Amino acid sequence: MKIVSVAEMREIDRESSERFGVPSLTLMEKAGSSVARFVVCAYPQAERVGVVCGKGNNGGDGFVAARKLLAAGRAVRVLLLSDPAELRGDAALMFQSMMKSLQPSNISSNAAPVIVHEVGELDSSEAAEIFAADVIVDAILGTGFRPPVSDLYAAAISKINAARAPIVAVDIPSGADADAMQPVGSTDGNARKARADAIVTFTAPRPAHVFGALTSGSTVIAPIGSPPEAVISKLGLHLTTPADLSSLLSPREREGNKGSYGHVLVIGGSLGKAGAAAMAGFAALRAGAGLSTIATPKSVLPTIAGFHPELMTEPLAETAQGTISLLALESGLNTILEHKTLAIGPGISRNPETAEFVRAIVAREGKFIVVDADGLNAFEGAVDKLDGRGRTVVITPHPGEMARLTGLSIAEIQANRIEIARKFAREHALIVVLKGHRTLIAAPDSTVWVNPTGNPGMATGGTGDILTGIVAGMLAQHPQHPLEATALAVYLHGLAGDLASESVGEGSLVATDLIRFLPQAFAATRDWKSEEIRIHA
Repeated sequence: MKIVSVAEMREIDRESSERFGVPSLTLMEKAGSSVARFVVCAYPQAERVGVVCGKGNNGGDGFVAARKLLAAGRAVRVLLLSDPAELRGDAALMFQSMMKSLQPSNISSNAAPVIVHEVGELDSSEAAEIFAADVIVDAILGTGFRPPVSDLYAAAISKINAARAPIVAVDIPSGADADAMQPVGSTDGNARKARADAIVTFTAPRPAHVFGALTSGSTVIAPIGSPPEAVISKLGLHLTTPADLSSLLSPREREGNKGSYGHVLVIGGSLGKAGAAAMAGFAALRAGAGLSTIATPKSVLPTIAGFHPELMTEPLAETAQGTISLLALESGLNTILEHKTLAIGPGISRNPETAEFVRAIVAREGKFIVVDADGLNAFEGAVDKLDGRGRTVVITPHPGEMARLTGLSIAEIQANRIEIARKFAREHALIVVLKGHRTLIAAPDSTVWVNPTGNPGMATGGTGDILTGIVAGMLAQHPQHPLEATALAVYLHGLAGDLASESVGEGSLVATDLIRFLPQAFAATRDWKSEEIRIHA
């Protein structure tokens, strides 16, 4: 699913109608119907719905939603921030359609729209009734809005923000910049941006839907009839969805065996950090790899061997500090590495000799390598040696590790995550998984996939090691599709975290909970059938 700019979305709507023959009224009808359907499903106990409409197409979507909600048996009242004579095009037609749906008996029972022209009229008893509804639909301004917000609209937004009811935004919270690539912050003191508890947008997300932190709840992306051929974007940004990944989740062949699904080798662990390598190795198995071996300092091996009986182990020469020694390069390691997908770094330590070992291993011509944690820190000041040309290399840094690789500050990384990840992936010919809220998967061709799953409960030790194992496990199974396999791994990792959070809560979540809920994440992704995509806050 492409992420598109406001200008691109405008062109998509135009192309849908003019080139592909989808009437603009049909697009608006489906958009408003999607909003109504969401309100009915998300707030089944809400009897009174207030719909606050501007005079543009966003208001037209609101008129459709009001008509559909009336048909669904809700007590609906519309507040129009304009003279009806000022409505134009599709919005005017949908207003007329809504009015026809209001029978005389309904009008007499207080269903007629409330028309407001001046700020002071928002204090009327009729307007106050709308802002006191059980749910309020914000259909004032859409994604095509450009500042400033008029005084009347700003006053209505202020009333919405002060309301106690949940707010459902049509397309985007009124007053927000849909092209924003950074969180827009809370509602400002001038009340020029509406709050939202949910958003229903259409066809494809704009950047702010993904990165803007516009809502405390979900953002639903509903299809309204634009054909895929019309959805064109130059942003190079894709939102990861189950539909993008379904081909990698096909049933296994009946004749398959453990050799059919790849062998992951995790090189990692050190004295006191054995668990990181063990979790990565077991996560690879849970992700579907046929075999998983952990090569680790010989004194650490018993701890890892006791973690799970399915894990195989290989002892490596070690330093006096219980980390992997350079001597390990001389002890038949080539045979151990052969025909395996390599994951290096979990728990490996920052010992200088071990760092030199890491650089030597990654410099070899392994076909599939995942580098994480202190495996990445080994390249601080030697980033030129981190190269993926002629093979598949995936790195999975958090912002601190990315800062060490690039020489930038963490603040600089966070302020420009997309372009930094994109540039690093392009210059080093590898896949960058830049972890964090909305983890990014940047490819050497500058394409960036944005992951919508995951939650703050995953900010706990070991979850990155789990991700490393899942990525390696997916690469082992799908070597012909490394970018898609990596995106799927990140998606499943976050979804497992979401499922775990629902079960144990964000505060109590620990890394191994992700392994426990990974099978459910697989099932939910494989069995996904909805046409709508939902992004959680």
